[in-house]
Amino acid sequence: MLGNLLKPECEELIRKKDYAALRDAFASMDAADISEVIEDLPPEDSGVLFRLLPRDKAAETFEYLPFEQQSELVGTLGTEQLVNLLNEMAADDRTRLLEELPAEVTRRALRTLTPDELKIARQLLGYPEKSAGRFMTPEYLAIRPQMTASEALQAIRERGKDIDSLNVIFVSDEKGLLLDDVRLSSLVLADPDMRVSDIQDRPLVSIPAMATREEFIHLFEKYDRVVLPVTDSNGVLVGIITADDVLDAAEEEATEDIHRLGGMEALDTSYMGTSLWDMVRKRGGWLTILFLGQMLTAGAMTAYQGQLEASAYLAIFIPLILSSGGNSGSQATSLIIRALAVRDLELSDWWRVALRELASGLLLGLFLGMLGILRVVFWPEAASLYGGAFRWVGLTVGCSVLAVVIFGTLSGSMLPFMLRRLGLDPATASAPFVSTLVDVAGVSIYFTTAMYLLSEFA
Repeated sequence: MLGNLLKPECEELIRKKDYAALRDAFASMDAADISEVIEDLPPEDSGVLFRLLPRDKAAETFEYLPFEQQSELVGTLGTEQLVNLLNEMAADDRTRLLEELPAEVTRRALRTLTPDELKIARQLLGYPEKSAGRFMTPEYLAIRPQMTASEALQAIRERGKDIDSLNVIFVSDEKGLLLDDVRLSSLVLADPDMRVSDIQDRPLVSIPAMATREEFIHLFEKYDRVVLPVTDSNGVLVGIITADDVLDAAEEEATEDIHRLGGMEALDTSYMGTSLWDMVRKRGGWLTILFLGQMLTAGAMTAYQGQLEASAYLAIFIPLILSSGGNSGSQATSLIIRALAVRDLELSDWWRVALRELASGLLLGLFLGMLGILRVVFWPEAASLYGGAFRWVGLTVGCSVLAVVIFGTLSGSMLPFMLRRLGLDPATASAPFVSTLVDVAGVSIYFTTAMYLLSEFA
């Protein structure tokens, strides 16, 4: 908020090229506020500001910027500024930047790193995308189990100046094998002569480096930790993941699920940062599938064309019936997808969900079906509109709504379970997809019901 308030003032200073005043203004501002000031500025002005910032504050500010702004800045900075920026950035944030940059820009960036930072960058980039290894930072502090509490605290004073997270200290042997972790508060409160291995603290929890984004987010939620160690297949400590990294990962996970629920592929970047072609490509695929699905609805209606010609008034209620089933199915699939995502439900719960949704669909269908019957029977001039059998028309609409709502709730709730069983993302069972599925079935249900109940009056 402060950044937005100061933005006009800073833009005016940039136009006046009053760099001394800009440097003074930024000296007392937090990096997050500075990022708000430069976020909407053109790249050339952003580059000017970064040349005014100290190395550490420039790197911290850079990490708050959206990826599109980061990419533009990388292209405007000279070699020296790029060297300073990338070497000062947190390793995990730098990794996410490098994996998104064009290949040529990434190669240029890697050439600017110091040997130690280059080794770290190559290590992190070697892990699969969206794995714990990509989100971890290799900057942590480890102590030996045979140290006393006093010796451990002295080691923290000597080696902890450049470590961002000191809430938890990790215990490893000479080969790097993770043995335990201990909270800093426990070390401070322990007897100075007590060995680290004897300090009683929480049970050790670690994350495999190859764990998926969803898996390590779940571990943080389950154990309520602010930092967790990351180990390789041999149990060797290779890095840590902190709460702020998990927030970033959870935001990415939620964004992808929301995009899929809307019936499209997940965007790789922000909405404004996505090119028109990528936007069309990611939306067009699912729209084509849904369009082809609606063709099946048209085909189903063609099969009942004769019945439509004999009782043209039946067409009036098609949108009413299909939307009831589609809406109930969309509600069910949204509820189940979210419940699976937060692990409120497991695959083994499918039959409980089926029974519950069957009951819900029955009650909702009875209520909506009764409204449909009342809509037909008590509509002004119903007898002239629907003929002498208008009460049977009302019953047809009511029974169809009941059946379609039950089908929608069951199919909408079971589809995410089927996708999870097949190893797919349940969010793929998007609301538009379920709605299209219910439309096809709803046409058949409606006209089959009409055929049996209204055959004598056709």
